[in-house]
Amino acid sequence: MSDSETLTCYKHPNRETMLRCNKCERPICSQCAVLTPTGYRCKECVRGQQKVFNNARTLDYVIAVIAAASLAFLGSYVPSFIGFLTLFAAPFIGMLIMEAVKKLTGNRRSRTLFITTTAAAALGSLPVLIVRLLSLWFGLRAGGFNLYGLLPLIWQAAYTILIVGSVYYRLTGIKLG
Repeated sequence: MSDSETLTCYKHPNRETMLRCNKCERPICSQCAVLTPTGYRCKECVRGQQKVFNNARTLDYVIAVIAAASLAFLGSYVPSFIGFLTLFAAPFIGMLIMEAVKKLTGNRRSRTLFITTTAAAALGSLPVLIVRLLSLWFGLRAGGFNLYGLLPLIWQAAYTILIVGSVYYRLTGIKLG
């Protein structure tokens, strides 16, 4: 490229640029550039690369839903026994759910699979949370409000929130902490 040649973004012809996609070599402006571990790429090249890594099969979704919902449901009884320690145990349970799903699905991946697994974990943890909520509701209607009666609901809600976050972030490869 000579000094007199001016490059413009392939998507925004009115924007001058010095950047090029390191895969397809098209000129890109800072708005179109995506920083990758190997340099800047255009959004089309990044999208094409992501498709290579999305390899989940149809059966993986069924397996993930059954495993995540079942394990989250079983784990939802833990707050009844450990109370405050749920804050520490729930992320660990989320990690166990994630590891089970990864193993059962052969470590295949897709964004939709991660979202489906996360939703299944949330749904699996809801029955016990709903029972706790209804118990509190009927207690309030009977005029028997007790602050300590609220704690099991708080621990159950914390369990649901923490496993859902843990499952999603660990499945997508983002490590907490």
